[in-house]
Amino acid sequence: MEQYCEVCGRVFDEKRCPKCGRKSVRSVTPDDLCFLTEQEVLWSDMLADVLKQEGIPFTQKKVLGAGLAIKTGPMRERVRFFVFYRQLPEASAIVEELFSQAEEADGDL
Repeated sequence: MEQYCEVCGRVFDEKRCPKCGRKSVRSVTPDDLCFLTEQEVLWSDMLADVLKQEGIPFTQKKVLGAGLAIKTGPMRERVRFFVFYRQLPEASAIVEELFSQAEEADGDL
């Protein structure tokens, strides 16, 4: 049975969260916001556009925050995407398709 960590938004099949180690997890529900991926700003804009086109609602959270991003430069910022559990398989397939193609293109250089 899949478990859900309310701190990380991760879905997993273990008794504790593999990301934060939290033991107090619960069964995932269709309306839980689940971690999808973390991408660089450049790629996050593209992913957001595709998710919108496919009608998949999502939430974005910047990893560094505005203050630190200003100091380190906006290109170092990363964005985490979260989708509802009921749409996680569809959104995961989109991420796989987009970023496996991007990795293949990078390998061809």
